[in-house]
Amino acid sequence: MDQTLKIKYVKTRSAWRDVADAARTTVRMEEGEREPSSSWKRRMLLSEHSPVRLMMFRWKWLNLKYWVSVHFVRHKVGIEHFVSTQRTDRTGADREAMPQSALVDHECCANAQTLITISRKRLCRQASPETTEAWRLVLAEVAKTEPELAGVCVAECVYRGFCPEFKPCGYAETAAYRKALRVYREGDQRP
Repeated sequence: MDQTLKIKYVKTRSAWRDVADAARTTVRMEEGEREPSSSWKRRMLLSEHSPVRLMMFRWKWLNLKYWVSVHFVRHKVGIEHFVSTQRTDRTGADREAMPQSALVDHECCANAQTLITISRKRLCRQASPETTEAWRLVLAEVAKTEPELAGVCVAECVYRGFCPEFKPCGYAETAAYRKALRVYREGDQRP
């Protein structure tokens, strides 16, 4: 059995047209007919206006270490978690003997706002590398269909423009950080 961490799928459960129509409702406008532009999508995501919560995503990690799964279960708002059980009566294996590195499958359903929020913590260089790796797998799949969303999923320091950690890693003092900040704020992809 292949025990490599992987993503089984990432499914988008709604359309940008729904987000745009909800946004128009909030400003007392009639529904539109055009598909929103990439720049409008990016502005909506950067502003984190409530209609972005209509965009739902579903994914499943296969072979995720139990202790990494626990990191993700800490996220509660706008997300549901479904983690394979370790119960002895269901698996036949002694739960007391299972290590924290035991592999589980972990399925989630979350909205776009939640993906942004989780990214702030799980892309931080203070997060465990294993947890960051698992989250990057999700974002890589999201980027295939929703590049604007993936582009605003950044670490806390980039999101805030400074590092709020008690013991900073030093990244916020680098040229790479300044570039990441520019790309996030302006969408500027220049080197």
